[in-house]
Amino acid sequence: MTMKRRSLISTAIAALCVLAMPFCASAAKPERIVSTSPSLTGILLAMDAPLVASAATTPSKLSDAKGFFTQWAQVADQRGVQVLYGNLKFDIEAVIAQDPDLLVISATGADSVIAHRDELEAQGIKTLVVDYSKHSWQELARQLGEATGLQAQAESAIERFDRYAAQAASSIKPPQTAVTIVGYNIAGSYSVSRLQGPQARLLGALGFKVVGLPEALEPQVKRSSEVAFISHENLSAAITGDSVFLLGGSDGDVQAFLADPLLANLPAVINARVYPLGITSFRIDYYSGRQMIDSVARHLR
Repeated sequence: MTMKRRSLISTAIAALCVLAMPFCASAAKPERIVSTSPSLTGILLAMDAPLVASAATTPSKLSDAKGFFTQWAQVADQRGVQVLYGNLKFDIEAVIAQDPDLLVISATGADSVIAHRDELEAQGIKTLVVDYSKHSWQELARQLGEATGLQAQAESAIERFDRYAAQAASSIKPPQTAVTIVGYNIAGSYSVSRLQGPQARLLGALGFKVVGLPEALEPQVKRSSEVAFISHENLSAAITGDSVFLLGGSDGDVQAFLADPLLANLPAVINARVYPLGITSFRIDYYSGRQMIDSVARHLR
């Protein structure tokens, strides 16, 4: 179906909706969704959305060779999801070639193509903009479900995730004392997760008592979002939990943390209570969240 014909059909459906509102929800359901944001693609896959293509990031240890994030790349391959364009280099011709009836765009982040929205809509492409910087993956799933008529699929994904977390929680023995989530030397930066962050909320759901940055250190924060970025020199004072979980961390990162002379006096280091959350835990979606749960359970079951 050509873009022009799809546009004419969409216009006709919109006109009919005035006379036949009960039928519009099903008529408006997209059949070809394209994602320009790899950070949102995993949520669409978890919802069983009719996703036909996704932008890919620059290949790294976080992705497969195509640039699909490792936590959902296999699922995408099994469903035949194509690479829209690689290295997050926007290509409007590639978008047009996919003939989407809905294009999902992130409002922020390195994968955002919001600057091209007018250009895309001038081609008759319907766009949906969501902001993953301000919402949990569950909130985003509900937004996407509402916009696509896939509310039931969104709720099903959330329920499956909650059951998985509850089952894992029953097998985990959290420490009785508090824990701190630390971003340790991630591209040269250091941080402590805030309590409203998705990793802290997920650990809380698993039965852990998470603590954030001490209030006295707030003036030392260089920048902040769901994590408070702080200097390496102030990191020891910023960690008040008796155990530490490393954001985006691997077993190798644990060894580097334990060997850091500036952190040698921390109870977590002295007692070797430092654990990785897994390399995919930096941004939580349905798939990376399950992997984070698995990582925690592997060390504290």
